[in-house]
Amino acid sequence: MTARIAVFGTESTGKTTLARRLADLFAAPWAPEYVRCFWDEHNGVIRDEDLGTIAEGQIENEETAAARADSIVICDTELITNTIWADLLFPGACPDWVRREAERRAPNYALYLLCDTDVEFVDDGQRCFPGTAERERCRQIWRQALIARNLPFVEVSGSLETRLMHAASAIERVAGVIVASPGSTR
Repeated sequence: MTARIAVFGTESTGKTTLARRLADLFAAPWAPEYVRCFWDEHNGVIRDEDLGTIAEGQIENEETAAARADSIVICDTELITNTIWADLLFPGACPDWVRREAERRAPNYALYLLCDTDVEFVDDGQRCFPGTAERERCRQIWRQALIARNLPFVEVSGSLETRLMHAASAIERVAGVIVASPGSTR
């Protein structure tokens, strides 16, 4: 059985960097966040009618990576995040099927790694909430989404190396795998 690990949290919290590093560390496939590709392909324009397409792309990225996995797959976000962003940026526009699919898929993750906002905000053109209070509000929204669904999660904070060490330890405990890469964080 493949353990799905979701790197989770609001924008500019190092999710993609952490997901890539974890995939390297465990020699596991990773599923990139689809909306970044969609953003680039559509010149930074996302409309409410694109939300279903974005969700489909996220599912496809994850399933493609999972098909290559031996024991774990690292997912740079997942569908709950899609629904949260839809609610924040396009209130009332999230397709019902995306919400249903997010709820159906959520319990299939062995672990959610909730990334803290204690890293520098980097504006890459896709970001919406740069202020300290806004970032904290968003962190709480993502955290509450996990708590409300009683999903397994650990919070990761600090430097990338600290996050990597804590995340790797949590994955080892939950998924029963060990670091595969030479030069491990141990």
